[in-house]
Formats: sequence, C-alpha cells, structure tokens
Amino acid sequence: MRNIALRLAYDGTRFAGWQVQNNARTVQEVVEQAILKTTGESVRLMSAGRTDAGVHALAQVANFLTSSSIPAERFRRALQTRLPEDVVVLSSCEVPAEFHSTYSATSKRYRYLMQLSEVNDPFLGRYAWRIGQSLDVAAMHDAAQSLLGTHDFRCFESHWPNRATSIRTIRDARIIPLAQWPGWEPRSLLTFPDTATAPPAHCEQTSHEPTGSRSPTPKIELSSRLLAFEVEADGFLYNMVRAITGTLYKIGIGQWPVTRMRTIIEAQNRSQAGETAPAHGLYLVQVHYPQEAGGVNQS
Repeated sequence: MRNIALRLAYDGTRFAGWQVQNNARTVQEVVEQAILKTTGESVRLMSAGRTDAGVHALAQVANFLTSSSIPAERFRRALQTRLPEDVVVLSSCEVPAEFHSTYSATSKRYRYLMQLSEVNDPFLGRYAWRIGQSLDVAAMHDAAQSLLGTHDFRCFESHWPNRATSIRTIRDARIIPLAQWPGWEPRSLLTFPDTATAPPAHCEQTSHEPTGSRSPTPKIELSSRLLAFEVEADGFLYNMVRAITGTLYKIGIGQWPVTRMRTIIEAQNRSQAGETAPAHGLYLVQVHYPQEAGGVNQS
C-alpha cells in the first residue's frame, strides 16, 4: 500500500465541517468519494485538523492509503475532475508509510479575518467577521503576546474536559492590519499604485519557523479595512482560536484591559473569556511536518 498526501484548499461555507456526518455535506466525504471514483477503492481520509462547519482552509493536509498505481503527482489532477468547485487539490505526493496527517504534524497555523466596516460587504460576508466599530489594534496585539509559551488553555476550550490534555504551546501570535483588497474596489486600480505593484510590507509572509518570542507592535494604517489574527501552535483545542478571537475583540473595543488575557489564562475558566467568534472568519493556513515526512512541506 502506498501513502498519498494531499494539500487541499476549500471554502467551508457550504460544508458541515471536515468530518463525515450522517445527512450532512462534509469535505472529507466529497474527497473520499472522489478517491473512490478515481481508484475504485473506499478509503478513510485522515486530516491535519477537523475544521468545523463554515471554517475555511488554505492548505489542509490529508493522507490515505491506496494500492493504485497512479503516479502520486497525478492524483491532484485526477481528483480535481471529480470534486466540487469549492474544494481544490493544491498538490499530491507520496509520503512514508508511517506518515499521518494528524499525528506527524509539528505545528499548525490559523488565521482569523475581521472586517472593520459599518457597512456590509457582499464579497466579504462569508469570509470575514464584520465588526462595525473601531478597534484598538495595538492593545489587541499586546494582549496576544500573553498567549506565547506553554499553558493550560482550557479557558478557551469548548466542551472541557477533554479525554487528553488542554496543555498546548503557542509559538507565534500576532495582529496584522491589512490594506483593502483592491480587486473589489469600485474605483480604477490606477488609484492604488502601491498595491498594484507590490504587496505592503506588513502583508509579506513571515518565516514558518516559529520562535515563541514577542512580535513587534504592528504599524496601524488608516486605510486598513481588514484585520488578521494569526496564531501558530503545536496543537489547538476545540474552538480555541475562535474563543481567543472573541477575547481579543473585547480588548479591542476597550471593554477589557490588555492584562485581562493573562488573567483569563491563569483562571482556567471558559466563562471568563470572550465569546466564540463566528466560524466563517477562520482559516487553516499552514501545517508543518518534519523534513523526513517527504515532500508534503514543499508541495
């Protein structure tokens, strides 16, 4: 049996999450059906993370075992012809037999997008949490630095206690102001020369090797309409990122001080933290694996 890894991107809007469910459309189901139609084999697809209903993925990783002789790199195109338009296979490769999308991962990175606007945007409504007021972005960023390190994060976990442990290590956490996406701007793009030639410096991708050190306070631009909260950890609890985002929101509107984040972590009580932010603003961005995992990191 060969072990094939896939990198997947999907719009989670019309899915009831990743995991197969009775009488509900899920990402795992449609990909497994595509594999069945391609190889004739009924497989169980394993994933790096079981995203919830409405949550999106930019680079989910999943793997399956097959006796098919189809070249590994050909699975990308073969599966895509049998998948709906809201699921895309970014790449496919063969990985060692012991590779497991979930248990082999060394870290995962999530992004939560917030739209700062009093007016609904028909193009962002399914992909960002609209917040109709200004936020203290510097305070939110400073509060996020209290997340760094190894802690018991049960304060951000839905349905605690779990069967294992609530201890996780967060390696990077930051607030990133983003310029508006000019492709949807109802004016000529000639009025946006900077964004037309190169992305702003604060949008450049940082190294995926997390250091765990405090990141600098972001530069706040008046033109920023989108706000991203990015966090990388060795693992995440159920609804953890969305609960942290809800907490940062309370700090951003001035309802709670920056020090409230550390107080919540020390209290280890979910009721002390903020609301669970809506699912549609959350994205699984990256999953990292050891170099010996084969080509899945470079795919």
